[in-house]
Amino acid sequence: MKTTAVEEISIDDAEIAAARALRAEFAHFWSTEKGEPRDVYDRFITATPVAAGVDVQPGDSGIWVRPKSAGSENALLFVHGGGYGLGSPSAYVGLVSHLACHAGLSALVLEYPLAPEAQLPAALNIAVDVLARLGRDHRGVVVAGDSAGGGLALATVAQACRRGLDVAAAAVFSPWTDLSLSGASVRAQAVGDPLLDPAYLRASAAAYLGAADPEDPRASPLFDVNGELPPLLIQVGSDEILLDDSRRYATAVVEAGGAVRLEIWQGMHHVFQLNIEQLASARRAVKGAGDFLAGHLG
Repeated sequence: MKTTAVEEISIDDAEIAAARALRAEFAHFWSTEKGEPRDVYDRFITATPVAAGVDVQPGDSGIWVRPKSAGSENALLFVHGGGYGLGSPSAYVGLVSHLACHAGLSALVLEYPLAPEAQLPAALNIAVDVLARLGRDHRGVVVAGDSAGGGLALATVAQACRRGLDVAAAAVFSPWTDLSLSGASVRAQAVGDPLLDPAYLRASAAAYLGAADPEDPRASPLFDVNGELPPLLIQVGSDEILLDDSRRYATAVVEAGGAVRLEIWQGMHHVFQLNIEQLASARRAVKGAGDFLAGHLG
């Protein structure tokens, strides 16, 4: 049975000024911040504050973010973004802490090797293996991720399904599902997107892919969607160049007979959920994603 829900979520009038101010902050940060690119990226991501009542502990495959109120039966695997060449588990503790609190779950922020030092399928293999281990240690497991991590999360879930591993649900923020950059929004939104540009994505894809084809479904899950996927939630901003990566992936899930909910948040930028302090939309979105994941664990 084909199941889908597409919702266009309007921006609140009171939030328009805050969203505009954020764009000015983004422009200032990325034009003035100095240092090694991975350090700069982590400084940008760590601006999201850590939720209250959360313990942060190192683990074998990343960092555990454990709300004190969370039980131990179920777990969340979070796959961070950064174009496959940037990002670290420690930088994402803030975002993941809020998602974990709303879901009522302990979350493992996955550590995976970055490009160009590591290329496809190194990160995917690690993600699938860690997911399998979480499944052995917990009654139920859900998956989440953002941007490139959202794409890797979806590829991981697809591989897990083929191996017979049980994933209760997945929620992804602005997932990069097509490394060939064939979506119309890559060009249509290229001027207005405040955070991403096509040249950066092309370079990031090349570094991650190595000799692999951009349409290899292990890197671009858009090109091999099957109906065995668990229930999915996709949240994306209306103003980003990866908008069509979400639209087309949701359409492919429906055509394959799967269940997906696509939320398009008006006036929002790439992975706006990071701006939980500044934007009511971010707070609502993260709460909605946490509720979605918790709801599919029973």
